[in-house]
Amino acid sequence: MRVAIVTLALVALPMSSEGQATATPLRVAPATLPRIATVDERYQSYNVEMAEVIGGNFWKPYTSGSIAEMMAKAKAPLRAGASGSTTPTQVGVDTAIYQARPPIDLTNARLRRLAEALGPAYVRVSGSWANSVYFHDADTPAPTTAPAGFTGVLTRPEWKGVVDFSRVVNAQLVSSFAISAGARDAAGVWTPVQARKLIAYTKAIGGAIVAAEMFNEPDMPTYAGAPAGYAAESYAKDFAVFEPFIRSAAPDMRIVGPGSVWEGILMPLAGSAAMPGNVTTEAMLTATPRPKFDIFSYHTYSAASIRCASMGAGTQTTPEAALSEEWLSRTDRSYAFYVTGLRDRYQRDTPIWITETADAACGGNPWAKTFLDTFRYLDQMGRLARRGVNVIFHNTLASSEYGLLDQTTFEPRPNYWGGLLWHRLMGTTVLDAGPSRPGLHVYAHCMRGHLGGVTLAAINTSRTEAASIELPLAGERYTLTAQPLESEQVLLNGRPLTLGANDALPELRGVDVRVGQMALAPSTITFVTIPSAENGACR
Repeated sequence: MRVAIVTLALVALPMSSEGQATATPLRVAPATLPRIATVDERYQSYNVEMAEVIGGNFWKPYTSGSIAEMMAKAKAPLRAGASGSTTPTQVGVDTAIYQARPPIDLTNARLRRLAEALGPAYVRVSGSWANSVYFHDADTPAPTTAPAGFTGVLTRPEWKGVVDFSRVVNAQLVSSFAISAGARDAAGVWTPVQARKLIAYTKAIGGAIVAAEMFNEPDMPTYAGAPAGYAAESYAKDFAVFEPFIRSAAPDMRIVGPGSVWEGILMPLAGSAAMPGNVTTEAMLTATPRPKFDIFSYHTYSAASIRCASMGAGTQTTPEAALSEEWLSRTDRSYAFYVTGLRDRYQRDTPIWITETADAACGGNPWAKTFLDTFRYLDQMGRLARRGVNVIFHNTLASSEYGLLDQTTFEPRPNYWGGLLWHRLMGTTVLDAGPSRPGLHVYAHCMRGHLGGVTLAAINTSRTEAASIELPLAGERYTLTAQPLESEQVLLNGRPLTLGANDALPELRGVDVRVGQMALAPSTITFVTIPSAENGACR
């Protein structure tokens, strides 16, 4: 364990009448915090689902009636479509949990303005719908129904819209390819026909797919549109075709994989019987010929939303648990499984990307769009940066409850504002702020745009107890609050964060903080910038 530079001396902290902490504060020495990791400048990235691009069935928004209907589905087992023809999350296109939606308008001025403010980033266009999508590589009208072996159709204008969007918002494009029956030869082996067309068209219109997974979530092939009986050996055979094709057709494209999802957290919670037909990541990593990735990827969801309550009560969570140590530490459990347990054994030193994450799989829970989930979002970024994860893709930018933006209005949600502050204040050099303690999690990065400066992110997860930090240097604080915690309105230093005229972003102003004790009220998130730290690791 690294020696902690931050001295922690926290006990239960009673509140004074002014709301100040009255116990010994945490003492921090920003000038001497050592560097422990470096993250990609596009560390904070996001997903736009293929289902959004082409239109189709996606997670049905919650209403009081729909929640009751979804919970009633807990008695029905999760199932794949016939012969694997339906993508896993479509589950027979159950109208209780799905709703048809038109293609997302990637030309929308508000969407572009808000996405651009998060740049530079990566935008990943993938998801299980991408596994079975047919690319209509022509300017003629697209077929009204997908060809045999596919379940959706992607047109040239739709993909050009993706490329144009990525260029405008300074987000490099990441994707995956179709692997369903339509993308295979007579022997059932994957062929690059569809992938070749998509890559060639992308280049022809001046774009680039900078990185790609072979397909989305291969550890659950029955639910991912793969042919029936798909196994680890099938993955190895497909990858043996995929890798040389990519090296030839797109030599600058990084191969990302495997992009597994269920084993780290959800499968142990659900039990293996909940989703038969899954393939273990270890089996894929050790199958012959062994796949080799440029970037090791996995997905991490600490629960399934109530839409997928049929996976079992063990996969569910509650808003009451959202600030608990057990809930927040599930990120570490997933990392331990995929990285410590697998990457370090089979593909050591390969950079790590989390290519999907949110509060819960299956579109997120109702409180995912509130300030309550911002604790998970920012704490997760802090934890994973400390561990050296290079990039995290939040699912999604603007769809379902877990979107950073409302899917209809594109209004920013609390997670967007928290993410925007992280983007503006936290640089790419990660510093060791010492281990977190129950109730108070502190992370440190070099301050973005200021040589020698340090930014702290202090998250008080206690709902009742205040905490405090002893600062040896003056700085500025940016404190996020909401009342109640399940509010969609977030305050920065007591002022509501809202868009201005013509969707202008508000000025994100800090308030001066002096040398000495700085109080952290219960259930708050505070960034502190210390430009005068003169930290040698930040020069």
